[in-house]
Amino acid sequence: MTPRELVPRESEIAVIGLAKSGRAVAMLLRKHGYNVYASDVASSPDTGRCAEELRAQGIAVDVGRHDLAFARENGITIASEVEVALNFLEEPRIVAITGTNGKTTTTALIAHLLRGLDLEAVEAGNIGTPLSEIAGREQAPKWISLEMSSFQLHDTPSLKPLVGVLTNLSPDHLDRYSSVEEYYADKRRLFANADGDSVWVVNHDDRAVMRMARDVAGHKYSFSVSEDAEACLDARTNELVVLGAPLLQRRDLPLLGQHNVGNALAASVAVMAADRSHQTQKARKGIAAALRTFRSLPHRLELVGEFGGVQWINDSKATNVSSAAVAIDGMERPTVLLLGGRHKGEAYTALSDVVRRKAKRVIAYGEAAPIIATDLRPVVDVVRLGSDFDEVIQAARAAARPGDAVLLSPACSSYDMFSNYEERGERFRALAAKEA
Repeated sequence: MTPRELVPRESEIAVIGLAKSGRAVAMLLRKHGYNVYASDVASSPDTGRCAEELRAQGIAVDVGRHDLAFARENGITIASEVEVALNFLEEPRIVAITGTNGKTTTTALIAHLLRGLDLEAVEAGNIGTPLSEIAGREQAPKWISLEMSSFQLHDTPSLKPLVGVLTNLSPDHLDRYSSVEEYYADKRRLFANADGDSVWVVNHDDRAVMRMARDVAGHKYSFSVSEDAEACLDARTNELVVLGAPLLQRRDLPLLGQHNVGNALAASVAVMAADRSHQTQKARKGIAAALRTFRSLPHRLELVGEFGGVQWINDSKATNVSSAAVAIDGMERPTVLLLGGRHKGEAYTALSDVVRRKAKRVIAYGEAAPIIATDLRPVVDVVRLGSDFDEVIQAARAAARPGDAVLLSPACSSYDMFSNYEERGERFRALAAKEA
């Protein structure tokens, strides 16, 4: 698809939403001579500033109203910001990553490993940098590690990555999807343009992933932390082994949790599968060196510090039950677990086994606290609190002893108490260190 095929230049393109991606795609379209109208239902200082910036570029803007449903009901073509940006990139080498959990870390890892091979690479998409911003640059990078959410995949029909990565699958966003099947259907769109030349990296340890990828055309590379695979953790030597040869000792990977071993394996095999030149001994050494220097992303099993012999770990990005389960399972100390926020429709009983094994106490807070308490009190001591986050941290500090860990892995969205998970994590970080 060329830019001309978006719509005729004299037509108007409506951009819905004035956050980072909305602003970036509006500017990109205007740069290429399209008539653009932008709107956002939210009225805030941030949207106001964005509106003024766009108006200065000749873009019509409304703040306080829009109607995406009207467009769908009237057959108006709807495209994601990523779909538009793809039209303005010339032969990009894209590694696309999706999954319920781990996709942001894997996306960042892939870009980091490519840069470790002295390649020009950026991370973009759902990770925070809109692809439209990359497309608007005078010189586009050779490689793009592109995180794709289910919502982005829904409206990006032309995506055909050089390598596609599916990290894992579990129920999520059930407050926005009518069923798990509907959510999985959007994830399946990663494979929509698969052919015999396609390359896929899939999680051998996840039955839902393997079932989804089973009949997809192309070559598949699997990764596993428990069994043999093209990329796996050797239980005997404790080495990360990729394409049949040792790459790195587990102790040299500076990331908490077994799931991050899986993320590192997925990223490594994706980079190697992307180009044969990435499989040489020199390239393998570069990938291993890059793995040693990668650090946890903020709010993703981020070790805030150890105060009074207690580890404080910020996993605020764990906004669903499955991601919280993975984080809890990776804990190596008795854990005071902070669960809470806005309920997303999942039962917390799914955490029962891992909580029973790893948590000494659960502090339930926010709107979801009553449901968390009901679901988990049969297996663990649960303290139910309200929406005062300072009180939550005080309770955690009182419960933790030297040698313990305090883990914020909420299994809920942040929107009852915070504007986003980043604000929640930053508040945790500040309060953890406040009385240290």
